[in-house]
Amino acid sequence: MKKLLVISVAVILASGVSSHAQSPRPWTLSQCIEYARQNNLQVKMEEISVEQAEGNLTQSKWDLAPAVNAGLSHSMSWGRSVNLQTLEIIKNKRSMSTSGNLSASATIFSGFSKLNSIKSNATSLEIAREQVEKVKNDITIQITRAYLQLLLSREIERSAIESCNSTQEQVERTAKLVDAGSQAYSTLLEVQAQLANEKSQLVSASSDVRTNLLTLVQLLDLPAEEARNFDIVPPDSTLNEDILPEGTLDGIYTQALQLPQVKIAEYNLEKSKYDYKAIRARMLPSLSVQAGYGSYYTDGQSGAFFTQFEHNKNPSLGFSLSIPVFNGLSARMASRNARLASENTAIMLEVQKQSLYKEIQTAYNEAFNALERMKAARENMRSIQESFTYTENKFNVGMMNATDYNIAKTNLFKAISAYYQAKYQYLFELKILDFYKGKAINL
Repeated sequence: MKKLLVISVAVILASGVSSHAQSPRPWTLSQCIEYARQNNLQVKMEEISVEQAEGNLTQSKWDLAPAVNAGLSHSMSWGRSVNLQTLEIIKNKRSMSTSGNLSASATIFSGFSKLNSIKSNATSLEIAREQVEKVKNDITIQITRAYLQLLLSREIERSAIESCNSTQEQVERTAKLVDAGSQAYSTLLEVQAQLANEKSQLVSASSDVRTNLLTLVQLLDLPAEEARNFDIVPPDSTLNEDILPEGTLDGIYTQALQLPQVKIAEYNLEKSKYDYKAIRARMLPSLSVQAGYGSYYTDGQSGAFFTQFEHNKNPSLGFSLSIPVFNGLSARMASRNARLASENTAIMLEVQKQSLYKEIQTAYNEAFNALERMKAARENMRSIQESFTYTENKFNVGMMNATDYNIAKTNLFKAISAYYQAKYQYLFELKILDFYKGKAINL
C-alpha cells in the first residue's frame, strides 16, 4: 500500500512529484555558480563595458601623439590669370595648378591634462573590471539562495510523503480495527480526514519544489533542452550542522574590504582626483608646436612638374602659447565642481565601508541566531517525535482518540518543517559569511 500511495499521489500531481529526479546530470552548487558566472547575460554586458573602457584608454594614450595631416589639391581656371614668374596678366587662357602639403601639430605642455586623462581612463578600466566581479558576486548570492531554497522545499516534500505514507498505513490499520469492532467508525473517518489534509500538504510542498526549481533554472538562463533535464545534487547527509562561524567580526570585515563594491568606490575616488587635475589644467597656459611642408605646380610657370615642386617648396615651423585670461569663469566653475565631486566621492567611499560593516554585523548576528534557532528546532523536533511515537502506540491500542492523534501528527510535521527551515537558513547565513571572507561558496 505504501508504494500504491506514492503512485497515486504522482498521478494526482499531473506533472509528477519526482519528475525532476530523472535528470541525467545533477548539478552541484559550485557548478551552478560557475555556469552562471560564465553565461549570465548581465555579466556579458559588463564584459563589453570592459572592452569599451580598454578602447577609451588606448585612445587617450594616442592623444599624446602628434596630429599629422596631408593634403593634395588640383584646380583649373579660365579667364584672367597671373604668370607667377613675370607677374604679367594672361587673358582668356586656361590655367592649371597642383599643390600638396603635409602638416603636424603637437601639444608640448597643457598642464598635464592629457596625462591625467590617461590615468582617469585607466582607473575607469579597473572600475569596469570590478563591476564585472560585482555582478558575478550578486549572481552567486542569488544562485546560492535559490539552490538552498530548492533543497529545503525537497526536504519538506520528502517529509510530507513520509507523513502521507504513515497516515495511509494508519488508515488501513484503523479500518481493520473498525471491522473487528475494536474502534468506532468515527475514528476511521477522522484518520481519513487527516490523510486528506496531509495529501493537501504534499501537493503544496511539491508545488514549492517545482517553483523553486524553475527559479533556479531561470537564474541560470539554461537552454530549453538543459532546463528540461535539470536537477541538483541531493544534500550531504553527513554535513556538520553545528559549525560555528569562523573568524571575528572585525577580521571578516578586513577581508571583505577586498570585495568589488569597495574597490569600485576606491577607484571612483581615485578617478575623481585625476578628473579634477585634468579640468584644473584648463586654467593653465598651454604650449604647442606646428610644422608644415608644402609645394605647388602651375602651368603659369616654366619647368616640369617635379622641378616646380622642388623650387616652390615651403616648409614652416611655429610655436603657439595660449594663456587663459577670462572665459566667463567656466574653467574656474568646472574646476570647483570637479573638486566638490571628488570630495563627495570620498564620502561615498566611507558610506560604502560603513554599509559593508553593517551588512557583516547583520550577517554575523543572523548566523549565530540561526544556529541557536536550528538547535532549538532540532531539539523540539526530536521531543515531538518521541512524543508522537508514544501517542501513536496509545492510539493503536485504543487508549487515545483520533482527534488527539491527528493533532500530534500535525504538530510533528510542523516541527520537522520548522527544523528544516532553520537548518537551511543557517546554511545560507554561513555561505554569506564565506562570501564576505572571499571564500568559494560550495556545500
